[in-house]
Amino acid sequence: MLTHERRSYILAVLERDGRVVAKQVSQALGLSEDTIRRDLRELAADGRLQRVHGGALPSSPALVDYAERTKVSPESKAAVGRRAAGLVRPGQVIFLDGGTTAVQVARHLAPDLRATVVTHSPSVAVVLAAHPSVEVELIGGRLFKHSVVTVGAAAVEAITRVRADVFFMGVTGVHPEAGLTTGDAEEAAVKRALARQAAETVVLASAEKIGAASPYLVLPVAAVGTIIVDNGLSEEVAKTYRALGVTLLTA
Repeated sequence: MLTHERRSYILAVLERDGRVVAKQVSQALGLSEDTIRRDLRELAADGRLQRVHGGALPSSPALVDYAERTKVSPESKAAVGRRAAGLVRPGQVIFLDGGTTAVQVARHLAPDLRATVVTHSPSVAVVLAAHPSVEVELIGGRLFKHSVVTVGAAAVEAITRVRADVFFMGVTGVHPEAGLTTGDAEEAAVKRALARQAAETVVLASAEKIGAASPYLVLPVAAVGTIIVDNGLSEEVAKTYRALGVTLLTA
């Protein structure tokens, strides 16, 4: 079998099953696992999948830079953002993550809401600058231009001085086994710091993130209380997340 035929088969299995098990593919094709693992490495290098132990998962399309992310699943992100914004109560202090879905949360906050938003996202802060009654605290640090958020020691230190009621977390991958993942180690560390300082963590999971994985683990799925999902999520997939003790809210 030619290389492109093997890789086309691997991608077809990934699309059909939502995962690839190297041993099963090697048996199906009558090839060595080393050959399949080599194919997986090459496909991962091309951004076609995310390698995990024993095989691969879909790579998140949310790993592209911020400008490109605005074009990915805009309707789903708006729906998730609207649902999340409706959870914010007057007087609360909330952490609002960076990213395009978090911007949608900021845009959908009630115009008469009085609350405090603490964020490491300049994009979120700019949106909320026009809100008449939401106070905004911007966390400083080194600007990670890919995601337009601040990261690093200064950001984490500032986060430790705040106790928030809710953290609305953005991620690039949500998978029951691979967990909540993102594409940068420092960004993942900031998200963990925010989760530690919040009484509750709510994950913003627009359609393209469900079932996908990225290189850096933020938290296991079971470590968060709530995930807001697009209304297109199948009941079979939803049961997998509920079995981990997570509350699913439909956008």
